[in-house]
Amino acid sequence: MHIVYIHQYYCNPGMAGGIRSYEQARRLVARGHTVDVITTDITPGDRDLGWKVTEDDGVRVHWFRIPYSNNMSYARRLRAFAEFMVLAAARAARLKADLVFATSTPLTVAVPGVIAAKLRRVPFVFEVRDLWPEVPIEMGALRNPLARGLAGALANFAYRNASEVIALSPGMAAGITKRRPKTRTTVIPNAADLDLFTVSAEAVQAFRARHDWLGDRPLLVYTGALGAVNGVDYIVRAASRMVEIDPDIRVLIVGHGKEWEPTKELAADHGLLGNVVHMWEKVPKSELPVILGAATMSTSFVRPIRGLWDNSANKFFDALAASRPIAINYGGWQADLLRETGAGLVLDPENTEEAASLLVRHLRDELWLKRAREAAHQLAVERFSRDLLFDRFEEVLNRSAAKRPVLSEQS
Repeated sequence: MHIVYIHQYYCNPGMAGGIRSYEQARRLVARGHTVDVITTDITPGDRDLGWKVTEDDGVRVHWFRIPYSNNMSYARRLRAFAEFMVLAAARAARLKADLVFATSTPLTVAVPGVIAAKLRRVPFVFEVRDLWPEVPIEMGALRNPLARGLAGALANFAYRNASEVIALSPGMAAGITKRRPKTRTTVIPNAADLDLFTVSAEAVQAFRARHDWLGDRPLLVYTGALGAVNGVDYIVRAASRMVEIDPDIRVLIVGHGKEWEPTKELAADHGLLGNVVHMWEKVPKSELPVILGAATMSTSFVRPIRGLWDNSANKFFDALAASRPIAINYGGWQADLLRETGAGLVLDPENTEEAASLLVRHLRDELWLKRAREAAHQLAVERFSRDLLFDRFEEVLNRSAAKRPVLSEQS
């Protein structure tokens, strides 16, 4: 089967960002499919007009330079979404296809997906990574009634034209069927890349030895976006109390985003930056395994907003893949999972002092850490392994392709 795969923010392991699309696309190729990924090069710099085509493990990747950053104004980001929407529609329509697949965010990627699928007379499958417009409305980021109406209409357009929709969490699936009850929806969360996150004890020991501030001290790690939804200031506020209880605790924040500077300033204001709290920006995915291998515990945070509980953050599954306990500050399906299995902690989203006490106690509890690591590994292997979830993903695509009423004349 020839698949056109549209993802505005595709990353490979050499880049800073999630690699779900890379892993799925390369596995499709390994199963005998042909895959063309349409994406953007978001790095700043001079605009190179035209498409550049590269190959990642047999996957043809079509890049168009459209700079993008969470630091951009709302209007500039909307322009980037619209620009890709138009360019991707034109590019996808020219490629042979038996099926068109598009993954959000942004929600606008559905438009080129639907257009290409209609022109080729092939099925369209849509993947929802964040529930739009419900989440931005709940956050207060989408207040204009007209904008809300347009966003809702775009979501309806995507679901109506998709033969199937993939949701990354049960809550997202519920939101999709609430908006459009007859939508056929399959839940395929983010995955644990067990092979990628298997590192040797020697590599971990060398990493710790290279950093004088770390050594054999307990290490709490956050890896991922520092955006408005993440609330990474939470870990800094908790750290200011943790260090009073246990001066040897260390915190490493790895990522980038709009809240990078405010988070850095907060750590400096508390006198933590450079000694207790360390911050590294834009580390490639390929370097995360040894960082998580050195971690005593990993973390995932969101602002105290109910709609954000339904997230399927890569960092959660990376921790499981690395057999590391994970602490989160939200409820929902991931919290239920941690309570059920003992693979981590659920922290109070408002009370960072209480969270600090809980974290310090467990960071020093070797028996609890051992059991939590075992539980995390078991979850990674039995419920969230990339290979296991890929089988479900390919099944959705094959099922949709089998429904095709009219074969593409040029596929």
